[in-house]
Amino acid sequence: MLVLLAGIFVVHIATVIMLFVSTIANVWMVGYSDTVKASSGLWLLCNRSCRQLVVSSSDDASLKAVQAFMILSIIFSVIALVIFVVQLFTLEKGKRFYITGAVMLVCWLCILIGASIYTARFAKMSGFQEVHHGYCFILAWICFCFSFIISILYLVLRKK
Repeated sequence: MLVLLAGIFVVHIATVIMLFVSTIANVWMVGYSDTVKASSGLWLLCNRSCRQLVVSSSDDASLKAVQAFMILSIIFSVIALVIFVVQLFTLEKGKRFYITGAVMLVCWLCILIGASIYTARFAKMSGFQEVHHGYCFILAWICFCFSFIISILYLVLRKK
């Protein structure tokens, strides 16, 4: 049981780190313009140098929603990690990690909403060829899977 808890803890920390990387780095979409590689993220558009990401007024609210939900997912994941450590030392034997699991489910929901909005609204980069998703986009979906698995394990596990 101790090995399982340690494994979940390590995966949870890895999820937090990947959420930080996917939110901060600017490689959600990658494309080429005149053989110059360009990438865009949630904050900047980078080719030779980085500049503020400019989106149309109709997509501005969507981008802000993605930014907000990804930041919220980081916050809820860190809160769940802290709650897990607190519950690990204060929870009575035989009790389940319900609060930690519930907070991780909220984190999972925030990742789902943020990544889904980005998928639906920002599938292309105008003015670029050979556009594809970057590693940050993929990391966000990996964190989506990990956070769901972790939250279910927290809800099922008992402290022994």
